[in-house]
Amino acid sequence: MAGLRLGPLLRYVDWETASTATVWVESDRPCTAEVRCADGASGSSRTFAVGGHHYALVVVSGLTPGSTTAYEVLLDDSRVWPPEDHRFPASTITTPAIPGETEDAETAGPLRVAFGSCRWAAPPGGGHTPVRADPVGPDALDTLAARLAADPDAARPDVLLLLGDQVYADETSEETRRRLAKRRDLDEPPGAEVADYDEYTCLYDESWGDPEVRWLLSTVPSCMIFDDHDVIDDWNTSAVWQADIRATSWWHERIVSGLMSYWVYQHLGNLSPEELAADPLYAAVNATPDGTQAVRRFAAEADADPTSTRWSYRRIFGRVRLLMVDSRAARALDEQQRAMLHPQEARWLREEALAAPGSYDHLLIGTSLPWLLPPLVHDAEQWSAALCRGERGGPQGRWARIGEYLRQRADLEHWAAFPDSFKLLTELIREVGSGPDAPATVCVLSGDVHHAYIAEPAWPATAPGGGPSARVLQLTCSPVHNSIPKPLKAGFRFGWSRAGRRLGGLLARHGRVDTSPVQWRKTDGPWFGNQLMTLTMHGRKAALSLVQAKSRKTGAQLETVFEHSLTDDGASTFSQSTKR
Repeated sequence: MAGLRLGPLLRYVDWETASTATVWVESDRPCTAEVRCADGASGSSRTFAVGGHHYALVVVSGLTPGSTTAYEVLLDDSRVWPPEDHRFPASTITTPAIPGETEDAETAGPLRVAFGSCRWAAPPGGGHTPVRADPVGPDALDTLAARLAADPDAARPDVLLLLGDQVYADETSEETRRRLAKRRDLDEPPGAEVADYDEYTCLYDESWGDPEVRWLLSTVPSCMIFDDHDVIDDWNTSAVWQADIRATSWWHERIVSGLMSYWVYQHLGNLSPEELAADPLYAAVNATPDGTQAVRRFAAEADADPTSTRWSYRRIFGRVRLLMVDSRAARALDEQQRAMLHPQEARWLREEALAAPGSYDHLLIGTSLPWLLPPLVHDAEQWSAALCRGERGGPQGRWARIGEYLRQRADLEHWAAFPDSFKLLTELIREVGSGPDAPATVCVLSGDVHHAYIAEPAWPATAPGGGPSARVLQLTCSPVHNSIPKPLKAGFRFGWSRAGRRLGGLLARHGRVDTSPVQWRKTDGPWFGNQLMTLTMHGRKAALSLVQAKSRKTGAQLETVFEHSLTDDGASTFSQSTKR
């Protein structure tokens, strides 16, 4: 009898017809996976195999617009979800109401988008621990799940955006290390880090097997994109970094396995049923008893030639457009043509952002790495990039070596470290946010930096066409469950200060850095802790909230530390902690 190894994960819900969804599962043997909904909607799929593991992405059709229906999962006609001892509410699929069918656009309900990044399933070197004993505090995703399970009337996100570091291939828990030690000698490279595809499956077991998170992901749709720790810290920092790591004996297997597992566990669920049907690799793995070699060839080519695949994708949620951007694998690393996005990827982003003007009220750009950083950090990254390309003494000179050393040691590899890409993204955002068809807001959603903040840019009066009419914001939220050393916390605070700005200005002048096309200020934050942000959009209005997971005598609780309208100048900010 087939068993459910992992899942179900509710991934894609169609917001255009509100009649289809996809559910991802991993079984312990080949079988037929079926999803049956209480309202009669259903779907089934035969599993495909990769690396000795068995998966299915079930397309559920026949859903009713504007409804919430419970579902169950069957493997070879035997129910495996929910389990008999399930202590959580039923897993459900919620579809949006379609204007013109069930209601008009003016009365459609709000869209709630929760987002964050950087989640340790368990602290490195430790297993799952009681919440009071967790050295980095309670997990915000766990705590959100517990709140939603306990209160059926609590506002539930319509979609959860996981903006990178869903798993940590280079920082494993004690439990995972024990599993790795049974397979190989951890004194040999890569040591206690994961080495191959099967070891990656251990990370997903640990992360998505957590009971609260497993239930949450079964009932809240999710969109995902990788960041560095899904593969390795500071992945694709520079051409020097890449050459050094490719010279090691273990890297090829690591990067191929990382991209293979990302395709199976995260990327497939980002796609619509129509995109899945048109995907040649998905067709190939479903047409053979073992798709391992097909996925392996694909992953190896994706690493060797970033233009051979696209991990970025678009999602439409009514009048909200989401563009999730690959800011790791799509890089061009040649020092003289350095870019966050290679030309084809940059063209895709531009075309998707500018397509059908007037058809959306809010544009969300999901990029794991912040566009707008603390000014000192931004200037340090621009300075380092200038040194590395030879602004002081040439590309082989002493200053270039210093720049590369600092870039790798200080993690100077965000958008600011790719100056041309920073300018292109800034100009694209200005262009999107301008003109008669401009959306109400353009929000860049990011994580990575282990604190949360809101930054608002201002364009100079001399900017072509002037500044945008849309409200433009950088919304950064991390971690979901991780830590930040006290010196780094102090460094980020200093990076936002006037003294930090002045120091950054000195670095920029030394590096002969061009004047930035935009200036910005931190409007709120920084906040430190395990946290999630939620954007609520209704028509052309938008509001933002930030919750943090806190350990209390009664257990972990989510406390609201910030709520504010983004589109109503008269709105007030609520800074008090409100237990939810």
